[in-house]
Amino acid sequence: MSFRTLDDLPDDLGGKAALVRVDFNVPMADGAVTDDTRLRAALPTIEKLRAGGASVVLLSHFDRPKGKRVPSMSLQPLVEPLSKLLGMAVSFGTDCIGPAAAEAIHAAGAGGVTLLENVRFHPGEEANDADFIAELAQNGDLYVNDAFSTAHRAHASTEGLAHVLPAYAGESMRRELDALEAALGSPKRPVLGVVGGSKVSSKLALLDNLVGKLDRLAIGGGMANTFLAAQGVDVGASLCEHDLAETAREIMATAKAAGCELLLPVDVVTAKAVKPGIDHHVRALDAIQPDDMILDAGPRTAAALKAAMDASATVIWNGPLGVFEVPPFDVATVDAARHAAALARAGKLVAVAGGGDTVAALNAAACTDDFTFVSTAGGAFLEWMEGKTLPGVAALAQ
Repeated sequence: MSFRTLDDLPDDLGGKAALVRVDFNVPMADGAVTDDTRLRAALPTIEKLRAGGASVVLLSHFDRPKGKRVPSMSLQPLVEPLSKLLGMAVSFGTDCIGPAAAEAIHAAGAGGVTLLENVRFHPGEEANDADFIAELAQNGDLYVNDAFSTAHRAHASTEGLAHVLPAYAGESMRRELDALEAALGSPKRPVLGVVGGSKVSSKLALLDNLVGKLDRLAIGGGMANTFLAAQGVDVGASLCEHDLAETAREIMATAKAAGCELLLPVDVVTAKAVKPGIDHHVRALDAIQPDDMILDAGPRTAAALKAAMDASATVIWNGPLGVFEVPPFDVATVDAARHAAALARAGKLVAVAGGGDTVAALNAAACTDDFTFVSTAGGAFLEWMEGKTLPGVAALAQ
């Protein structure tokens, strides 16, 4: 797909109001923002529109009020931190439609920034209701979607508005789409996928899609145990979906037919419980004890994964290789992540990662900034990896 971006807008946007869908569903504690990453992500789009003379009107959800006005889910606490980041006063509309919205936008004036109240206070948002879309559209002359993280939802502010106003991808959305295209759309080959996590059942669609697109796929985390068990390995007391053994064998057969090499653990790290600093052992696959829990990939497995990275031009990563939150079972994930980051920093690898646990693991490894791109989009990133069409993205196609 090709998309209209802000570069396709006229240079002079004076007198125009841009409705910009952002994702300001930020972490909060005691009424204060605890992580302003998503606020900062919106700044390039806001500044580019303001530089053209446009009035910027921000739309976002916060939490799940289910179509009702819930005071604790108001976006008003974001006005002050956003104002500080922009270095200017941000107007706040106590509603996202009607007179309250119009008055706040008018008060901001040309080149101003207005944050409107939580769009999910209205049932028409999640219903993608035509009347609600029309009310939102009254506040703008053009629509910009800068929230890839919500693009898997066909809601009024994420998809509906793109059909009634001239629609464009914002700067953050463009970076995300460019990175994803580089990772799976038209990547430099060979392409290596790294998929971890606890359960095969939660990533069946992902695995089915990837084995047809990758040159190699490394499987780690608890889900690797299911594949090992399907090959006859006794995984002891480990997390394992034994009922999915046949499914795992089908995925392995599909990968083989598609020419995708599967990389499974060749050794593992085990312990009797998931506790920090507990006694643990590196085990060969034929030496796993009945009461052993597999909690991390072993050193030979990590070395094989790093060698696969050395032989690849692109890596796309979703999910940790072990219980990285509990040392010492973070070793393989951290080791592999830092290796990928070093290759990316040296220009030898396009390294793209995404998913909540993945981002947390890369942050723990202190190598997030060295990856080519790290998506914080969560569900949207996973659905994209599964090969699904994202409504909010499709609506922006030229």
